[in-house]
Amino acid sequence: MRETPEELKELQALLDASLSRSTSHLRSIINTERTLTAEQLTGVLTGMCTLALSTVTAKGEPRISGADGHFLHGKWHFGTARGAAKARHLAARPTASAAHMRGEDLGVFTHGTVEILNPQDGEPAADWPDLLAYFKDFYGDDTFDWDKDVAYYRLHPHWTTVYAPDIAKLTATSQS
Repeated sequence: MRETPEELKELQALLDASLSRSTSHLRSIINTERTLTAEQLTGVLTGMCTLALSTVTAKGEPRISGADGHFLHGKWHFGTARGAAKARHLAARPTASAAHMRGEDLGVFTHGTVEILNPQDGEPAADWPDLLAYFKDFYGDDTFDWDKDVAYYRLHPHWTTVYAPDIAKLTATSQS
């Protein structure tokens, strides 16, 4: 878990607000007995988590693709090739939805805006050196030309909800 107490507090406020703003149908499925706290969520979402990432084309059509997601500091971080369609979509329309699901045990659903962390012709995010060190440690220092080949993003959520029907089982699995 890399989150500070303030980041956990912000994430918990987002989770609570998102659930309270959800439809009655969603709240009949995801409720306080079938969700996780911010602290539990950050304990479960460690390492690389496969995301189903949705972007929008110039014609307004949704496109979904897979991405390696890393839940760091209470937000999803993901990368793609600089020439990928999703990179073009995000440059023109910096909004995305992401879902991470583990069978029927866990579903994390997020909508928000994206920030490019390492723009090719601009200033990187202030925390990019720390994030780059994390990614290089995870994937290997020589996996890519980290400056030219890959663009990394942070998804700033305005809505996130979590479905976890068996919290005890899920949190026990993540601790083993």
